[in-house]
Amino acid sequence: MARAWKRVKANKGSAGVDGRTVQDTAQYLKQAWPDIRARLQGGSYRPSPVRRVGIPKPGGGTRELGIPTVVDRLIQQALLQVLTPLIDPTFSEHSHGFRPGRSAHGAVLQAQQYVQAGYRVVVDVDLEKFFDRVNHDILMDRLAKRIADKRVLRLIRRYLQAGILAHGVHSERFEGTPQGGPLSPLLGNVLLDEVDRELERRGHKFVRYADDCNVYVRSRKAGERVLQALRNGYARLALRVNEGKTAVGPVWGRKFLGYCLMASPQGEVKRAVAPQALDKLRDRIRQLTSRTRGRSLEQMAEDLRRYVPGWKAYFRLAQTPNVMRDLDGWLRHRLRAVQLRQWKRGTTMFRELRKLGASVDQAAIIAGGARRWWRTSGGVANLVLTVAHFDRLGVPKFS
Repeated sequence: MARAWKRVKANKGSAGVDGRTVQDTAQYLKQAWPDIRARLQGGSYRPSPVRRVGIPKPGGGTRELGIPTVVDRLIQQALLQVLTPLIDPTFSEHSHGFRPGRSAHGAVLQAQQYVQAGYRVVVDVDLEKFFDRVNHDILMDRLAKRIADKRVLRLIRRYLQAGILAHGVHSERFEGTPQGGPLSPLLGNVLLDEVDRELERRGHKFVRYADDCNVYVRSRKAGERVLQALRNGYARLALRVNEGKTAVGPVWGRKFLGYCLMASPQGEVKRAVAPQALDKLRDRIRQLTSRTRGRSLEQMAEDLRRYVPGWKAYFRLAQTPNVMRDLDGWLRHRLRAVQLRQWKRGTTMFRELRKLGASVDQAAIIAGGARRWWRTSGGVANLVLTVAHFDRLGVPKFS
């Protein structure tokens, strides 16, 4: 429990339906924990409903999260720590999501190996609202084959059936496992492992990360056969394939976990950042460097330092250095335009540029282009608002 509390505290997160933050819960548990522990051991503990929160999805629409109370996150985390060493070794080697010692990077590298070996057609399967459609009875049946303790099984079912509170209205839940609780990823892997094993029995080359599954084959005809088998396998689990987002086709340019694969002129398969991920990055940087928020370049640089290193760490597998250098140039171009706009008037711009070491002619040329922020920031302004200038501000680099 102490180790679980350390993890919950580190993850922070918002309050559940009881309104208690992590700090509030720490005080609450000093008095309440003996009673909660007795109810857990006696089998009478009832989880609180989850708080529903909608977050925007990159492709449009919203993803529904269910936020448990901090107490329930603590109990779920403790369950996860006990169950993972018992259950995780039973999972397929092709499953990479939310498992110790595995990651999205491992999944991308494995996909690249399959494609390099000649499996150039992908069956890219998307499940329709997977976490919302999990059938409780089927999941509990699969769990019972791995867990003997009835009290633990009963507690997990109660977490599955804990209601939802949205806009002050409480509703029961008869299917689904809410995204937002520590247990949900493990439960998802338990359910989907059955399809993984079927693919293994058939000798297929595949990679799965949570509910994202890619199967690599040598021809479209083989891919269509695999897709039909997957439809049948998921149907037995009461899950449905999202036909609008599922496809059989060439691997080139197909997005998987933010990456895509490309063929070099020498025939080597290369990893690259998917165009959709690059678009999302640029949109986020536009938000962080918005010219209408009235913030200084120093403040913008601070926000970028919080965001860019994490993005860069995730996409460190990309084998396209030119793309990263282009991002550096685009970001500095944007920041120059922001700076020029903040100075606005030509006289102010002239004075500030001179302070930065611009010659009279350079400052005059740049100031003469006032109000043409983007165009002006790509010309002589490069000689004054240099790479070194942005380095001094602490603007992070992609390359």
